[in-house]
Amino acid sequence: MKKHLLLLSLLGLSLGSCEKFLEETPYDFVASETFYTSENDVVAGLNGAFGAMLPQLYFGRTAWQMTELPGDYVRVGSSTDERAQLSRFNYDERLNEVNNWWTSIYLLINRTNDVIERAPGVQMDEARKNNLIGNARFLRGMAYFDLVRCFSDVPLVLSTVKSPGDNLKPARTPAAEVYEQVLADLQFAEANCVAENQIAGNEKGRVSKGAAAALLAKVYLTRAGTPAAKPTDMADALSAVNRVMSSGLYRLVPTYSDVFDPDKENGPEHIFSIQFDLPPNIGSIIVRQFTPSQIVSDGLGTFSVEPTFEKSYAATDVRRAWNITNKAGTTTLPRYYFVKFKDPLRITNDSRANYLVARYADILLLQSEILNNLNPADPKKYEGINAVRVRAGLAPLTGTSTKEVFIDLLVRERGWELCIEGHRWYDLTRLKRLEQTVVASKPTIVASVEPKYYLFPIPTNERILNPNLTQNPGYN
Repeated sequence: MKKHLLLLSLLGLSLGSCEKFLEETPYDFVASETFYTSENDVVAGLNGAFGAMLPQLYFGRTAWQMTELPGDYVRVGSSTDERAQLSRFNYDERLNEVNNWWTSIYLLINRTNDVIERAPGVQMDEARKNNLIGNARFLRGMAYFDLVRCFSDVPLVLSTVKSPGDNLKPARTPAAEVYEQVLADLQFAEANCVAENQIAGNEKGRVSKGAAAALLAKVYLTRAGTPAAKPTDMADALSAVNRVMSSGLYRLVPTYSDVFDPDKENGPEHIFSIQFDLPPNIGSIIVRQFTPSQIVSDGLGTFSVEPTFEKSYAATDVRRAWNITNKAGTTTLPRYYFVKFKDPLRITNDSRANYLVARYADILLLQSEILNNLNPADPKKYEGINAVRVRAGLAPLTGTSTKEVFIDLLVRERGWELCIEGHRWYDLTRLKRLEQTVVASKPTIVASVEPKYYLFPIPTNERILNPNLTQNPGYN
């Protein structure tokens, strides 16, 4: 599917500047009521939605910076770099990446709304049509899930911006309503998208039933720890995880490094990934930003590894040798760097490294977390985490740890397994371990983490454009 997104993604190339604000403008001023007349038009509209995720200001860069820098194991090279504010927890509502994150997500939402509104009127095979609409609703549900986790109450926009006279100044919708819409979208996607083994080779990267169930599990689990929680959330999360596992379509690949091999993408461990490719398609900058110039001449080495994280790996853990630079060879580096994503064919900013939204190891760890929440004495809670550990070369955990001790085990294991994959800030806030984990890992640069950092600020630029947007507590 990567090449199909090329033309529709080129619109995002101008957004690649590291410092530029993405201005709020009415997007997609195509007369979509006349554009959607055939199946090809629906596919083109959906490709436009997938393409909206590729620029650097979204999954090409901003997504993992927003979710990994405010955590415990990534250090920004320069203390004067604006992104160091994320890593050091002294950012505010003026931070460019916060604005990029907000506006890029709403661009995706507007494009998915267009497909969801217009596709039903197209004469085509109904199952195929609902599959395409299900893809769009998955992307919209994913987008609002990111928003509600990052900002809590956010404007819930479910129709397209059709003209400059449309309401561009909506107020924030309570998080409880946003969660309900996320669940509705993902439930539709699971009911109408095809199974993983039914996705054609030229459409790899589309949404499957398993992807929808995987994200549903995380939505229920996350909502369970918020004021919007419902009594059945944890049981519903377990049910969704079990649907993914019982499908028989996903598994851990035997070798950890194969998960990140660009030549083995969209494999049995990959449940949903944002698809990147080499030019003339759209690539990811993640390899260049993490790789120091001492290893590759045009590497940036913008981000390095916190020493406490490198030391936390067991000597027998194969993930450490793959994820982090080692002492082999003759090149001397000033610090440890993440080299988890490698691409020998990379061209400057562009690599084939996909953004792994959901993979099977995450599902196994989620199952352990959910079972621990439901019944800390249940020995089955060790099954998922131990499967991940055994592949990494570690001994399985045993015993009947208390709920809180097991959460601490999960925090460490998720870090070792999923580092720099876009989970860390979400994990630490969901598990209520943000301050203690970050301060323990970065004692020389972070003395404390204020409660306000459990949410991001509403961007200043957005509040100037829309006076109906209130600010989150603790920010100006």
